[in-house]
Amino acid sequence: QLQLVESGGGLVQSGGSLRLSCTVSGSPKDYYATGWFRQAPGKNREGLSCIGHSDGTTYYADSVKGRFTISRDHAKNTVYLEMNNLTSEDTAVYYCAAQETPYTTIQAMCVIDYADYWGRGTQVTVSS
Repeated sequence: QLQLVESGGGLVQSGGSLRLSCTVSGSPKDYYATGWFRQAPGKNREGLSCIGHSDGTTYYADSVKGRFTISRDHAKNTVYLEMNNLTSEDTAVYYCAAQETPYTTIQAMCVIDYADYWGRGTQVTVSS
């Protein structure tokens, strides 16, 4: 069992930046990948970025490519999402997820929108 806790959300002005953190606890040594998802009011959940736990392979959705950066720190069991040039369209609850069973590609984790473990989410609000 893994437990995921997100932090770093908040209110930011349009054009600003935030860094989200996801701390993984439980038995974090061996799992396939982690990812960041978001859900805005009235919209489906969207996979934003995923990263392989062992090799660091990354995937980014087109909506965030070039603005968001995912990274991981094995020593801290933490995955980060650096978000730059935020707009009101980025307002949502952001979730961290971890997947134990490997997918064919890292992209699949984000696109399929399924993971074995989820955090409770952190709110990001971008004011225009």
